[in-house]
Amino acid sequence: MTSKITKLLAWLLLAFILFVTVSPIELRPHTIETPDIDRAAAYLAAGLAFALAYPRQWKMVAALLIFGAIAIEYLQYLSPTRHARLHDAGVKAAGAAVGLVAGWAFNKWREARAMADAATDFARR
Repeated sequence: MTSKITKLLAWLLLAFILFVTVSPIELRPHTIETPDIDRAAAYLAAGLAFALAYPRQWKMVAALLIFGAIAIEYLQYLSPTRHARLHDAGVKAAGAAVGLVAGWAFNKWREARAMADAATDFARR
């Protein structure tokens, strides 16, 4: 994927998460999984997308996503049908962290592979 596509995907995922978190409960998508699995999976996907979209800024992205998970959970106080919980914020932050680590590892693997390919090409000359 190109950088523009991954950046767009990352921001769209975060916008969707924000909408689902703050919107009235009846607008929340219904799934067959438990809410904790939904929360963790959504933030895992966002963490992975942001790590792939911004590979050089992974520390800043990690801080923003993890603290953002807590802040977005806190925004539920603005909705009369929602309730903010520390447990939910922790699940979201953990999901983001796992996604970020997976993205970081993939970026390192991709970087090592590119260097190995470059070394192979150089050796062939």
